[in-house]
Amino acid sequence: MSGPPTDRTSVVEPDDRRSAYYSSYDAYGEPDPDPEWDAVRRSANRRSAATDRRRRRNRRVAVIGVLALIFIPFVLAAGWFYFQVNPRGGPGETVTITVEDGGTGEVANKLAAADVVGSATAFKIYASVTGAGPFTPGSYTMQTNLGARGAVNALKVGPPVVPANDLTLLLPPGLTLNQVADRIAQLPGRNRDTFLQIVNSGAVRSKYMPAGVNSAEGFLFPDTYRIGEHEDEGDIARKLVARFDEIADKVGLANSTATNGLTPYQTVVAASLIQTEAKLAEDAPLISAVIRNRLRDGMPLQIDSTLCYAKGGCPPVPTNADKAIDSPYNTYKISGLPPTPISSVTEANLSAAIHPADVPYKYYVIADANGKHAFATTLAEHNANVAAARAKGLL
Repeated sequence: MSGPPTDRTSVVEPDDRRSAYYSSYDAYGEPDPDPEWDAVRRSANRRSAATDRRRRRNRRVAVIGVLALIFIPFVLAAGWFYFQVNPRGGPGETVTITVEDGGTGEVANKLAAADVVGSATAFKIYASVTGAGPFTPGSYTMQTNLGARGAVNALKVGPPVVPANDLTLLLPPGLTLNQVADRIAQLPGRNRDTFLQIVNSGAVRSKYMPAGVNSAEGFLFPDTYRIGEHEDEGDIARKLVARFDEIADKVGLANSTATNGLTPYQTVVAASLIQTEAKLAEDAPLISAVIRNRLRDGMPLQIDSTLCYAKGGCPPVPTNADKAIDSPYNTYKISGLPPTPISSVTEANLSAAIHPADVPYKYYVIADANGKHAFATTLAEHNANVAAARAKGLL
């Protein structure tokens, strides 16, 4: 009798399609993954995950960008304010600030004008935040580039108390020995001629005065001095010269030859020419360069302020006739530097003499009513600058 075989081993194998169908299930009836399809699926999952990561990253970048736009101005402002409070470079030259009513606004403007602080606004903010001010009226000795913190600290101390019998001697920059002596004579009990005899005799000397030089011309530092009741003309002279040496040490006068080719004494002479010629601080290193370049090339300096010194002072301004004066200070007739300084000098102009600007200029002439000079390398350029000055009515 025919019928299905009972021996399972004799069952006919299913066809290929059924085999493929059945082979896609495992022994538990669950689909058996297709390797190729699984690879495709994993690749798609990876791309999707990467896309999600990019989206999340882009969102983070966008958020960071927005936050940066919000906070960067604050960071920059904070950095600016920090350096206004604590400036780089350390304190500079000494200046005197006179406080009148003690208000923060008045003090801030005076400090900024004297370069004690870089910003009047920053000073006012710092004073307000720290609760400083109003300040005690009086004269304060400070330094440039002190910053808001240093200025406030100095102002909190208050002006120095001047003993009742002490005197104040104010010596502005650019004075000659004779002009300093005139101011000494205004102090009770002090004599002009006695002072001049001392400062012209070599009795009081700067360490930067070479042997054979007895005049202290150029070595009396301009400043505000407290003169004690019992200080005589010699004491005053020593005080002024000691102050000069202190400043000269600070700016490196002893090493001037390495920077400008001049001895320390010659550098003081050059500084006095810069002092009497430069009206603006920015011109000082440029005028110093003109002096260096002309000395190097053997050209006469032709500086008008030396004519003023030769004829005993100005005004009136030097004329063409003055250029014929027979004097060792007439730099239109002599070559090289004058034999001595022709005035007292500030720290800034002494520094400019030590460090002339690296420029080729050999000429300068007044360029505007504020005292700015125009500089030139060739005579043709200089003549054009002179013509422009005349057209403006400056010459």
